[in-house]
Amino acid sequence: MNREEVLNIVIKNIKINVDSLEETEIDPKKSMAEYGTSSLDIVEIVNSSLRELKIKVPRTQIANLMNINDLVDMLTKVKNEQV
Repeated sequence: MNREEVLNIVIKNIKINVDSLEETEIDPKKSMAEYGTSSLDIVEIVNSSLRELKIKVPRTQIANLMNINDLVDMLTKVKNEQV
């Protein structure tokens, strides 16, 4: 799976879980918090993305990520290592 596919999954889950962002252009250089997402929203976005990608990642690795790009890079790496 390529990075663009993973990015699309993450952005889709952001828009599903945060109603106010449905029509917003998401900049992956920004953090989810910059879009006003709560910590519960972020957990649901990450969990939904992990389920859709059928991968598992320790929460300790996710906690250190700074922005959406960092999350996408890590998920892409884990997904491609799994194959």
